Amino acid sequence: MAVNLSAILLLGIAAVFIVRSRAGGIGPAIVLFLLGFFTAGTGADGPIRNLCTALIQALANLRP
Repeated sequence: MAVNLSAILLLGIAAVFIVRSRAGGIGPAIVLFLLGFFTAGTGADGPIRNLCTALIQALANLRP
């Protein structure tokens, strides 16, 4: 678990730099994929999935 959290921290920092620099290509895509993969393995996938569901429902309710 400690290795998994360290990977998430490092990949999270890399993802912030990738998004801020608007980099594109295979390298940034792999970093973002691995960040999602390791985050899902931590048990954080449940709360993240609930947050996404809530955001989608909130956006659906904005339309008249």
